[in-house]
Amino acid sequence: MFAPTEPARVAVVTGGAGGLGRACVESLLARGTAVAVVDRLPPKDLPDKAICVTADVTSPDQVRSAHEEVVDRLGGVSILVNAAGIARSTRFADISLDEWQSVLGVSITGTFLMTQACLPGMRAAGWGRIVNFSSTAGKNVSTLGGAHYTTAKAGLLGLTRALAQELGPLGITVNAVCPGLFDTEMARSLAPGRDLDAYLGGLPVPRIGQPSEVGELVAFLAGDQAAYITGASVDINGGELMV
Repeated sequence: MFAPTEPARVAVVTGGAGGLGRACVESLLARGTAVAVVDRLPPKDLPDKAICVTADVTSPDQVRSAHEEVVDRLGGVSILVNAAGIARSTRFADISLDEWQSVLGVSITGTFLMTQACLPGMRAAGWGRIVNFSSTAGKNVSTLGGAHYTTAKAGLLGLTRALAQELGPLGITVNAVCPGLFDTEMARSLAPGRDLDAYLGGLPVPRIGQPSEVGELVAFLAGDQAAYITGASVDINGGELMV
């Protein structure tokens, strides 16, 4: 068990087993934060000093148990990164109800449940940071995902604003990050047959993003220096929304 030394804070990163969530874990650990990965599947190679709690974020019982385990092992949670999400490229006419509910459930219901679980501790401490994972799709439309993915990411922006307004007086900030195309397994799985090089070449920063760049942004939003930033949706996409 990792026993953090004060003044280290405790962070939960959902979906932290891979991709952008994993990058957030690494950036937070580098800043001395004690980190718990909450994921449906345990990571193959958990970073040193992080712990993993296996849970489905769409299950109220599993979320409750996961939060209790994190508190028992690391202490009260003061940073929550809601990075869990799934993407499917199914076209609208072919989306089943189960697939629709699955995509929205992980992003929106998972964020709702985990935030509710962590909120009492943040309220009691008078300090908290919540960072939700939206996407460029939340402001425009997904390059690779289907309508359900775009809907989920747009919904997270609304949830972020509502929480920011309600929780700001309690010392808790709530922000969203909106990544564009990043070099992750999820993006690669959705891209077969797509000429991504041509697409990326048309961006002001003509390359694919690296996960560590998102990790650094999230770690900043989770720190003391971001105390006056709340309700924001921060773009990190190489200028994609300008083209």
